[in-house]
Amino acid sequence: MNILHTADWHLGQLFHEYERTFEHQQFLDWLVQTLQQEEVDVLLISGDVFDLSNPSAATTRQFYTFLSQAVKICPDIQIVVTAGNHDSASRLEAPRPLLESFNINIVGMVAKDEQGNVDASKLIIPLIKDGNIKAWCLAVPFLRLGDYPVLTDCDNPYAEGVALLYQNLYNAAKTKQEPGQAIIAMGHLHARHAEISDMDKAERLIMGGVECIAASAFPEDIAYVALGHIHKAQRLGGKEHIRYCGSPLPMSFSEINYKHQVVLFTVEGSHITQLRPIEVPISTPLLKVPSVHSRMEEVLVALRQLPTAVGKNRSTAPYLQVSVLLDAPEPGLRHKVEQAIADKHVRLARIDTRYPIQQYPTMHGQAVSPDELQSLQPIDVFTKIYQAKYASAVPAELMALFNGVAQQVYENSEDKA
Repeated sequence: MNILHTADWHLGQLFHEYERTFEHQQFLDWLVQTLQQEEVDVLLISGDVFDLSNPSAATTRQFYTFLSQAVKICPDIQIVVTAGNHDSASRLEAPRPLLESFNINIVGMVAKDEQGNVDASKLIIPLIKDGNIKAWCLAVPFLRLGDYPVLTDCDNPYAEGVALLYQNLYNAAKTKQEPGQAIIAMGHLHARHAEISDMDKAERLIMGGVECIAASAFPEDIAYVALGHIHKAQRLGGKEHIRYCGSPLPMSFSEINYKHQVVLFTVEGSHITQLRPIEVPISTPLLKVPSVHSRMEEVLVALRQLPTAVGKNRSTAPYLQVSVLLDAPEPGLRHKVEQAIADKHVRLARIDTRYPIQQYPTMHGQAVSPDELQSLQPIDVFTKIYQAKYASAVPAELMALFNGVAQQVYENSEDKA
């Protein structure tokens, strides 16, 4: 059984106010072709199908058109979709009864039984080929407060509660498993030590690290863990079988030299083989000019050397970030940049300014931008203030107290929401 893992499509997303329908459609068309060429039996989509919980009609149509095309071209394919934190769990799951007739399984919410316990049967999906169950899938969506078991007298209620949920689902799947069948899992979460991109920092990242899940949260015998939420493809904890596939489209200018991918693997018996990433072609490139922050005069010279837009489709032009080094705020900066690229085959997405180091706090001797200051998390601020005052690392006991307060504040805000 060939399984393809993808996540974090963010259909309907605006990239610095530019809509990305063309880019997403290019990806979806490529994905349909890949499903056919690689003879994929199961497609896993691990959350954040949409960028907004209330996507437009056109964006919703784009998603269901993809599902229709995938099933027509690959009539035996099975598709499993879980909700991410950007998705509306109930909206995504609404057409579930209809889609199941086309072998499309959507899990948006964690179902509960009459006693309020997690209904494992709604989260465990058999993966079938040629009429035989080849594997069992723990289809776990993004977990909100109340979705995972509540534990008392523990250091991290969230992390330990999520780990217990996966263990309980795994135990339930083991009762169904027969020899030669694998167990795989899906998740949309922030894993500990995961390498994050600039766009990930813009998410509501995890206060004080208390909402990080360790690789050990997933039972050892799970053959593959298909994760979403972090936009950079990577293995977790050095384990080949626990992976983020990353987003298929660039989400920030930090990804200029990064190759986006989906992950393909084969289930043979209770194990996986032939795991390999497949690079996703980028239809609209990202461009930084200059490549390093430079003075205004040098920036304008570099911009004027860009290719002209004569005879080219401006709607598919590269996104441009202009990197400028300033001594002081420049009121006419954007106007000068726009004049320099008026006839160029680019779309101005962002002007990234840097100032002399003394104008902002420093990180290891490097200049810090206003955007970076805004992206600092509470734990970052606390750590920097402590180190600046006492010239030493924060003691573990004090860090644990801070994390406890941060978790309490987070839970209170969730209750009010």
